[in-house]
This record gives sequence, C-alpha cells and structure tokens, in this order.
Amino acid sequence: MDAYQRILCKWCNGQNTNPTQCAFCGAPLDVQNMVSESGWREAPRLRDMTQIQFDRSTCQVEGEIVPVVEINLAPSEWVYFEHHCMLWKGDGVPLTVMNLQGPKRSFLRMPHIVTIASGPGRIAFSRDAAGEIVVLPLHPGMEVDVREHAFLLASGRVSYSYVRIKGLANVLHGGNGMWLDRFVTSQAPGLLVLHGYGNVFERTLAPGESIQVEPGSMLYKDASVTLQAETIKLSSGIFGGTSMYLARLTGPGRVGIQSMYHHHESGE
Repeated sequence: MDAYQRILCKWCNGQNTNPTQCAFCGAPLDVQNMVSESGWREAPRLRDMTQIQFDRSTCQVEGEIVPVVEINLAPSEWVYFEHHCMLWKGDGVPLTVMNLQGPKRSFLRMPHIVTIASGPGRIAFSRDAAGEIVVLPLHPGMEVDVREHAFLLASGRVSYSYVRIKGLANVLHGGNGMWLDRFVTSQAPGLLVLHGYGNVFERTLAPGESIQVEPGSMLYKDASVTLQAETIKLSSGIFGGTSMYLARLTGPGRVGIQSMYHHHESGE
C-alpha cells in the first residue's frame, strides 16, 4: 500500500496499512471519533487483546474493566514504571531501580520508586482500578506532562523527570499541591502508556484558549499547554467559607481528563 492509500489515525496521526487498527496506538480505524458539542473527544476504546508495536517490542492490552498491559520486551530493550503497578513478570526479566534526580516524593506515605525492566521477556502491569488504557506514541522532540501516579509505563527511549505544582488541591480532600511527571523524547520515538480512572476524554486547545479543570480530573497535557493554579472562594452552600482549587489550562495543545477524578494522598 503506497502513501496515498495509507489510513491516518485520528488519535495519534500514525499512517497505517491495516484498515482496522492503528499499529502505533491501537486505536480502531473502522469507527468514527466520538466528539461532544463542547469539543471533547473520547479516547479510543481499545479492543481486547489489541497489540501495538514499539521498536522491536510489543505491547498488548488485555481486558476492559480493569485492563492489563502486557509487554513482550526484545533483547536490549527496556521499559520503566512505578513499582507498585507491576502485575507479573517472567522469571528471566531483571529489575533495577531508576536513579531519580529531584526532590523526594511519596505514594501513600511510601517512597516514590521507578523500576526498570529489561528484555528479553514478558512483564505485565495494571493500575488495580477500573478505567481506560491510553496509549500515546511520542514522536521525536515531544514533551508530555502527566498527573502524578497516572502512567503505567514508558519505553526506555523516553526520558523521565517530575516537577511540583504548588497551590493545587482537591476540593473534597484538600492537600498542598500535585506532582507532574514529565516525559520527553529527543532524536528517537518512544511509547507512553497511561491509565485513566473512569473514562478518558481529550480536547485540543487553540492558542490563547483556556479552560478550568478540577485538579483530580486532569490526566495529561502537551508541554505547550500552560498550567496555572487558581483559588475560588465559595461564599454559600455546603462548602460556604471554603475555597475551591482549579487548574487553568491555556493552549495551544492537547489536554486529557478522566471522568472519575482521583486525589492521591502524597504525604509531602
């Protein structure tokens, strides 16, 4: 199939010869995009046992309610992940701990640990919660910011860091800020796999266009989208006299949200 006959994936813009499924993100190519009147589109519903190729390795999404991501790692290739997300692994797959450069973090009062799994061999991951798997192929020179504890795994060619966003808290649970995980590619493409609680929706903001998002519902954004913490005083109702914390996101770029908002007790 020549370039003129290739099918463009509307989710990741990959060009495909397979007419039914994107080889880069797994999105079905034989169904229409579901977009609301306000411009939010549903993340593609990956079919059970969808398989995606990255480098010489493969990623397979299994199940629908509490999905599992199974990786078949080629020799000399590796992925990294938060250690509590591993579901199982082959006996011959070695694990090492990534040396993180940055301030200390915690998850449920436990240290924030990112683990590396090296091929060859198989390893599987799950967030242990109902939701959707979102596969984001990263082209060279891309940067994506993801809310804390939302990524399942990233391929070894994607660099990882994190930054603290002060002034963001959940209106019900309070808190003193939120972490953003930052994923960057340089000369080579990579793969980033996220888990969204409930359903996941994406919207592309025009330059200068902004929306306000409840911090617990934010999932990811392009680096070109700026984030600013805002506080709204609630003067009446059940929360009268308290404050509501919102994240203002300003384009241009993509913004992803999850319908089941979630607040992690970071403990910082």
